[in-house]
Order: sequence, then C-alpha cells, then structure tokens
Amino acid sequence: MKMNLPNKLTILRMCLVPVFVFLMLGPWALTNGGRIAAGILFIAASLTDTLDGYLARKNNEITVFGKFMDPLADKLLVCSAMICLVDLKLMPGWIVIVIIAREFIISGYRLVAAEKGIVIAAGLWGKLKTVAQMIMVILLVFPFTGILHTLGLVFMWIALVLTIVSLVDYILKNRDVLSEVH
Repeated sequence: MKMNLPNKLTILRMCLVPVFVFLMLGPWALTNGGRIAAGILFIAASLTDTLDGYLARKNNEITVFGKFMDPLADKLLVCSAMICLVDLKLMPGWIVIVIIAREFIISGYRLVAAEKGIVIAAGLWGKLKTVAQMIMVILLVFPFTGILHTLGLVFMWIALVLTIVSLVDYILKNRDVLSEVH
C-alpha cells in the first residue's frame, strides 16, 4: 500500500509520542528545559493532526488507514501526555482515568458499529473535547506559573466536563448501535 502524506503525518505523530514521553519523564523531567522541549514537541505533533485532516479532505485522500489510525494517534498522544502529567503530579489520576475510560467506551462503540457496517463520525462535542484536552496539556506541560498555570487547571476541568458531555451525547445519538435488532 502506498502511503499518502496525511497518513505519513499520522505515523509521524505516533512516532513522536515516545520522544515526548522521554522528554517529559527522562532525567530532566522536572527541569524547565525538558518541559519546554516536550511542550514544543506536543504542539508540533498536535498540528500534524490538523494538517493531515486538512490535506486528506483537500486532496481527496481519505483512506481506511487514516480513518482508523488518525484518531488512534490522537488518543495515544493526548493520553500519554496526561499520564506523564499524573506521574509528575501535575494532574490528578482520577481525571485521566475518566478521560481514558471515555475513549475506551467510544472505541468499543465504533468497533460494534463497524461490525454492522456503520461509520460513526466524530461529533462537535468530541471535537471540542479534543481541543480542550490539547490546550490543557499544552498549558500544564509548559512550566507556566500564575495565570497561565491557573488557565491550565481551568482547561483541565473544561476537558473533564466536555469528556463526559461528549460521551453522553455519543451514546444517546448512537444507542441503536448496541441493539441486537438489525
């Protein structure tokens, strides 16, 4: 299979995850330099998500690989970042558990839907959730103090609320997926 540019960007984003984790949790984990480097890398990786989606739609290069791997790469990036933030005591573990549990539930729904030949597109609440999570991670990864750190904590709560709202919205809109009636 020939890889198009959007799919290459998705793979790049996945390859950047271990580098990000190394920068966050390596020997310099609590230094400003390590966190700044990790923050810059996270922003770059996040921008590949926007770019690969744009290019895939613009050039009509949407693939099955991209439909599956792009959201997986996003989840891998954001969840890895949040787990690093828990390890560094910058984010409560229970919030990360709620967010990751939502991702597992939605992934399960999507698998059942795919088995029935149904494709479920990401909804507005899910997209807002992702944006809030990425902003939260950026604000908490960088060694900000004062208002920017406080804003990171605010976005942590916004991301949590949007995670729950998007889960409820997703389940309500797609409740027929779990029906045994075809």
